[in-house]
This record gives sequence, C-alpha cells and structure tokens, in this order.
Amino acid sequence: MEINPIIEKNWKEILWDEFQKPYFKEIKKFLIEEKKKYRVFPPGSLMFNAFNLTPFNKVKVVIIGQDPYHGYGQAHGLCFSVPKGVTKPPSLINIFKELKEDLGIDPPNHGDLSGWAKQGVFLINAILTVRENAPESHRNIGWEKFTNKAIQSLSEKKKHLVFMLWGAYAQEKEKLIDPSKHLILKAAHPSPYSAKRGFFGCHHFSKANQYLIANDIEPIRWSELD
Repeated sequence: MEINPIIEKNWKEILWDEFQKPYFKEIKKFLIEEKKKYRVFPPGSLMFNAFNLTPFNKVKVVIIGQDPYHGYGQAHGLCFSVPKGVTKPPSLINIFKELKEDLGIDPPNHGDLSGWAKQGVFLINAILTVRENAPESHRNIGWEKFTNKAIQSLSEKKKHLVFMLWGAYAQEKEKLIDPSKHLILKAAHPSPYSAKRGFFGCHHFSKANQYLIANDIEPIRWSELD
C-alpha cells in the first residue's frame, strides 16, 4: 500500500520515505477508524496545511505547537492559528500582545495566521490531528515521528532558519536542530498559565527579523495577516 498524500511537492519529495513506512500506514489506519466514531480536527483537506502554505524551499521561521485546537471549527492545520470568524484563543491573544509590545503592531481583528505562513513561517504542530474535545488524544499514534523528520530535514538541508521554541514541549525539539546553522529562540509558552514567566518581553519577532536581515534574507512582515 503506497500512500500518496496531497502535500506540496518539495515536502512530498523530502518526506516520501516517511509516508511509506509502517508507522505512517498505522496513522492512516488509526484515523480511518477514529473518524467512524468521532469528529477529528482539522478536516482531512487541511491536515497538511502548514506544509502546503509554506513550501520547504520558502521556510524562514519555524514555530512549533503541540497538537491542534480541539474545539469545533478552530483547527485549520497551522499551530496557534484559527480561521477568520473564530474567536481568538488565549495563547494567540498573548502572541499578538507580545507582537504589539515588540514591534508596535496592532492585533488583527481575526486569528488567521495564513499571512505569516505564506511568507515563510512554518506553523507546525508536532501532532497533526486531534479528536473533538479531547486534547492530546492523538499523541503517540506516530505523528511525532513524522513531524520530527520534517524539523530535522529543515535543520539538515537549510541554513539560517529561525526556530521559535515556546514552552517545554517545543523545547524538546531543540535536539533536532543544528545551532551552528540556525538561530534557536526559546521562551515560555504563550498560554495564560505561563506567558508572564518569559514569553512576554521575549522580543522573538524582532530578533527573528534581525537575524534574517543579517543573513541577507527578506524579513517577515509580521503585520501582514489579511
């Protein structure tokens, strides 16, 4: 059984071997059974949204989340992001607060981060699916192996990327990244429970752009979200 997912061509080439491995076939089998009994988010067409909006050769910044939002209509395949018209979750509100503090950018009236993704901000969750109203319900079904490979491939095959690791879970991924080739920025998670312990005041948005500019890479226009 060859799996041939709908995913951006450069990513498909890089991750092709992963799609053919037994663990990925088990993910597919699990999701088929899971969808018979529960709602699973995001919709299948958006499962690889982060990959499709940010082709491998366009990646400049990587932000790592844990798993998708588990409320109806929230998840659309980009970490921390929600579609237009959906109430902004607390962590995203805090991300926009830090953006305002750091760069003076007023928060948009929506929570859709697709505008960042299209500029090269790879907004990847370590776990790509979730059961409705059951956070971390798809932990350890194999997604972490797959997304670890994506992060490792970025580290190995590219240079001068900025990795923003917010919170302990994202910081576990530091071991996948070569610090001699890339900038690693670490801070507390933007959740209301931890944002005051080092997320607020981290200035990651300006630091990322300073690094990109220093390496002759066009910076991210963080204000462009429409």
